[in-house]
Amino acid sequence: MTRLGTTVDPRAPEYAQARTAALERLTALGAELAKALAGGGEKYTARHRGRGKLLARERIELLVDPDTPFLELSPLAAWGSDYPVGASLVTGIGTVEGVECLITANDPTVRGGASNPWTLKKALRANDIARENRLPCISLVESGGADLPSQKEIFIPGGALFRDITRLSAEGVPTIAVVFGNSTAGGAYVPGMSDHTVMIKDRSKVFLGGPPLVKMATGEESDDESLGGADMHARTSGLADHYALDEHDAIRQARRIVARLNHRKAHPDPPKARDPLHDPEELLGIVPPDLKTPFDPREVVARIVDGSDFDEFKPLYGTSLVTGWATLHGYPVGILANAQGVLFSAESQKAAQFIQLANQRDIPLLFLHNTTGYMVGKEYEQGGIIKHGAMMINAVSNSRVPHLSVLIGASYGAGHYGMCGRAYEPRFLFAWPSAKSAVMGPQQLAGVLSIVSRQSAAAKGQPYDEEADAGMRAFVEAQIESESLPLFLSGRLYDDGVIDPRDTRTVLGLCLSAVHNAPVEGARGGFGIFRM
Repeated sequence: MTRLGTTVDPRAPEYAQARTAALERLTALGAELAKALAGGGEKYTARHRGRGKLLARERIELLVDPDTPFLELSPLAAWGSDYPVGASLVTGIGTVEGVECLITANDPTVRGGASNPWTLKKALRANDIARENRLPCISLVESGGADLPSQKEIFIPGGALFRDITRLSAEGVPTIAVVFGNSTAGGAYVPGMSDHTVMIKDRSKVFLGGPPLVKMATGEESDDESLGGADMHARTSGLADHYALDEHDAIRQARRIVARLNHRKAHPDPPKARDPLHDPEELLGIVPPDLKTPFDPREVVARIVDGSDFDEFKPLYGTSLVTGWATLHGYPVGILANAQGVLFSAESQKAAQFIQLANQRDIPLLFLHNTTGYMVGKEYEQGGIIKHGAMMINAVSNSRVPHLSVLIGASYGAGHYGMCGRAYEPRFLFAWPSAKSAVMGPQQLAGVLSIVSRQSAAAKGQPYDEEADAGMRAFVEAQIESESLPLFLSGRLYDDGVIDPRDTRTVLGLCLSAVHNAPVEGARGGFGIFRM
């Protein structure tokens, strides 16, 4: 076995500095995550509990198997927007009766669980994950429908939610809806289109139009129960497949539905794996506070793969990109990790070959980002950096094995694309609090704008305002810095969550287990033309 050693010294000043910075970032992250956990706040949480109802995460906790993890996804959705952090929806992957499921739960303490534009984006991302990985989808529903003031951003694209439910069913992916309260207007189609629907006595209310709307539209007088109550849907309309007496009974029945699905993973679970030889706690001290300072990504690999065992591919060629084979929680993986930030022609060609090999062997790929992008300059342009970078991006684009991405440092420019950024549809993408991502670094971007402005002034024969230039550069640098941080990017669902570096192995293990619910099959040919 090729076991990775380590040069990390926990007593070194630079390690202590990096660890301190990491802990400060984690504290700030924790404060933002607490906002999502708080939902609508104490007032609305107390009101909800006063009605004898469980909170969204309490429902999930009862639904999943005891002592099993729940991997929450996109918890920071809507961060930095006008809407509450979390987007009034909880999504994630949990095990129910031994079956890995994609679970969504409306948070009724936030405007009654109403959906805003970020709720929609988060729900659609959850549906993508369920479809790609063939995970049964369980919806814990309690929502009054769209947040009406923002309907212009929800109504037209929102139809994709119902399209997804029917497509999941058509592809043999089970869908289950458990209705805990209101499921009105367009939301009525969630239980209406799901394979299995559970409703609760005196609690579930499912109708296209509530009594006020019916009165306005038809003049008919009606009440909630006769119009859309659980008893009516169980006895008269037939919409309710299962009739529960209370929330606990509804969750029990949902678990029994999953137990009877006869759902089987495409690949069996691997045997128990060996832990890394090196302490994952040390991941906090590996990434320097200043991302311009290089670090060896093998130190990260050594703390996340089984037994710290890593067989490197082309170790002497294209050395600013580390590639190699390992197992993670027993699952085989091919790893691509940026070493010195910049991607040259050799690294691009090496990556393309490695990705093709992974596809030949049906091995998932893990991308560990710390790149400033592809190298620029006359020498490199003449050497073919465009066609070689395109070769790498071509390979990533047309690869068919599951991809997982973790942004651990910088992820700038086209390097973000070549390392399988969000637009290249990795099955899962997470970020460390140390990560940054943008078209380029703040100083570089501000400098480019300054140069262009100077050239424009010179071309017009006008004097250049140095004071205004300094102000512009400072403003642009601050703007780009704020827009490249993990909280900003995660708020826009450009990742699936910002994670504690020490949890990386666990998170990736859960993701690898999830992707093996679907067949893992690589491309056999099928790549575009590689320009040589």
